[in-house]
Amino acid sequence: MSSRWRETALTRMLGIDLPIVLGAFGGASSIALTAAVSNGGGLGSYGLYGYGRERILGTAAELRNATTRPFALNLWLPHRGPGEEEPGSAFSWDRFGAAAERLAPLFAEVGMTPPSEAPAAYLPAFDEQLDAVLEARPAVLSVVFGVPDAATVDACHARGIRVIGTATTVDEAVALARGGVDAVVASGMEAGGHRVSFLRPAEESLVGTFALVPQVVDAIDVPVIAAGGIADARGVAAALVLGASGAMIGTAFLATEQSGTSGAHRDALRSSAAAETVLTRAMSGRLARGIPNRATREITDPAPFPLQNWLTGLFRARAAELGRTDLLSLWAGQAASLVRERDASALLRDLAAGVDVLLPE
Repeated sequence: MSSRWRETALTRMLGIDLPIVLGAFGGASSIALTAAVSNGGGLGSYGLYGYGRERILGTAAELRNATTRPFALNLWLPHRGPGEEEPGSAFSWDRFGAAAERLAPLFAEVGMTPPSEAPAAYLPAFDEQLDAVLEARPAVLSVVFGVPDAATVDACHARGIRVIGTATTVDEAVALARGGVDAVVASGMEAGGHRVSFLRPAEESLVGTFALVPQVVDAIDVPVIAAGGIADARGVAAALVLGASGAMIGTAFLATEQSGTSGAHRDALRSSAAAETVLTRAMSGRLARGIPNRATREITDPAPFPLQNWLTGLFRARAAELGRTDLLSLWAGQAASLVRERDASALLRDLAAGVDVLLPE
C-alpha cells in the first residue's frame, strides 16, 4: 500500500492520517458526517453559520462524543459585500417589506405567508461565536469571507487551535498568509456553495481550481488545500500533484446519507439535473453555485445578504419537509456527476484506495 502521498505538511501539522478535508456546510453539516471523516483519518469539518454560543458549545461536545480525532469548526467572518449593509445592522422596514413581498408567491407554494416583522438580528454576533469556539478548543478554526485579525489568530494559537483561511484568488491567499493563518484553502470556481471572495466582488474572482492551486502554492509558504471540482480519487491525486498539501471535498460528502442536508437535496445531487450548475445570488443574496431550479429562475431581484438568506430560509425549511426541490438551495459543485458512494466512511476509503493506485511509491 502506498503511503507517501498521505504524509504532507497538512497531515503532519494536524495529526491526521489522510490529506482529505471535509467541506464545511452552512446549515447542512452533521455530527455523523463530521465524525465519519475524522474517524476515517481525514479532517472532519462542521459549519457554524447562524449558531449562537450555546449551540456551538453543544455541537462541539457532541463531536467530542462521536470522535477522538481532530475536527474543524467553521465560521463566517463579518464581511460587507456589494450592496450589503454593515455587518450586524438592521435593514430598513421598507427594504424588508419589499423583499418579503417579492417572495410572496414562493411562500404561497408551501402554504406560508411572508413574515410581517423583521427579526431582532439576522445572525448571532461574531464575537459571541468566536468566544464559544475558543472555549470549545477544536483542533482547527476555519474561516471564510476574509482574513481573521491578529487578535483572533493569537487567541486561537494560545489555545492550540490551528487557523485555516479560504481564498478564491492568489491575492486573497497572500493576504491570509500574511495574516498568520496556518493553512489556506484555494477554492476554485467549480466549488459548490458560496463563493467566499473578499478582496474583489465574487464575479471578478472566478479562477478555476487547476489554475488557482499551483499559483497559490508558489505564492505562499503555508500548506495549501485544494477545493473545487474534487469528487473522486483522481481529483485528490491531481490536487497533490499540483502542489497542494490536501484536498477538500464537499459535494460528494454532501450526497452521503450522513450529511445534514435534506433527502430531496441528496436525490438531486444524484440526478441528471446535477450535470448543470449555475452561479446565483437568488437564494442568499451572495453568489453561490448550485443546481438551477424554479427559485433560482424566478428570483431575479434578490435582497442583499443576510436579509435574502433569512427570508428564503423560511420557505426553504418547509420545502425540504415537502420534498420540493424546486424551492431549495441545491448547492452543488461542478463535479456532482461524479458522485457515487452513499456512505461517508465508504467514500473516504474509496478515495484513499484510489489515490494509492494513482500515486504509488
